[in-house]
Amino acid sequence: MVTATVSRELRDRLGEALFTRVAGPEGPQARDRIHLTPGPRWFDEGSAIRRVHGDASMFVGGLRALLLQSLHPQAMAAVAAHSGYRGDPWGRLARTSTFLATTTFGTADDAAQAVAVVRAVHDRIRGVTAEGLPYAASDPHLVRWVHVAEAHSFLAAHQRYGAEPLDAAGCDEYVEQTAVVGRALGAAELPTTLAGLVEQLRDYRPELRGTPEARDAARFMLVDPPLPWPARPPYGVLAAAAVALMPRWARQPLRLPYLPRAEATIVRAGGHLATRTIRWALPPARG
Repeated sequence: MVTATVSRELRDRLGEALFTRVAGPEGPQARDRIHLTPGPRWFDEGSAIRRVHGDASMFVGGLRALLLQSLHPQAMAAVAAHSGYRGDPWGRLARTSTFLATTTFGTADDAAQAVAVVRAVHDRIRGVTAEGLPYAASDPHLVRWVHVAEAHSFLAAHQRYGAEPLDAAGCDEYVEQTAVVGRALGAAELPTTLAGLVEQLRDYRPELRGTPEARDAARFMLVDPPLPWPARPPYGVLAAAAVALMPRWARQPLRLPYLPRAEATIVRAGGHLATRTIRWALPPARG
């Protein structure tokens, strides 16, 4: 009985610490609003997008998405100049996680409002890269790149570390459902199948490279994250799992290692342990 009580207390404390770090101090209120407000939703309970976005594998997929997205020079320039990821990384994470939760689980009205807020921010973000390339965050081509990198990363992480990986039809359903959000954000010609997603990722490759800003962001995320020292080892396990999921062609531009034997054994085992621990600590997404 005492052991069970201690276990529950440990789980609750770990879950609260994780949730506060990811969702921010207003996270509990946002969670209740997202999941408990009555009304129609964009996606049904049990749908592929809810299964993926509600799973602990998103901790790995989110890191992988950020690394992959950084390879587009114009997208990375916009992030470096306007996102404040260095000055307020946890605030940016909280905003991103709240957006994903709202569009996936929230009411249709709240999801539409969240999209409108993001589009309004994107409309104000424009500039020129160090190489003289103009960029605008509202550019449908850049919005599509961010979408493709996210969808590919979230799904890859779920298929490796998710509690219940999707079958082939479920993967296509996930890609089709994420396209609903991507189109609402202003992306055009989005894929609706996994094969189409892989093809679009391949089509972007000629535009991708490891700029100094991209490598700096990778170092910030992987080598010097803004975390207290006790939290760095478990974070390092998640980061290693994210790097191991990166396509081989995407690693050299960011100076990421490729260690196939270690990735297939130690890193994969660590990734499963980390995601199972997060899943144990955090209650599943409601509704």
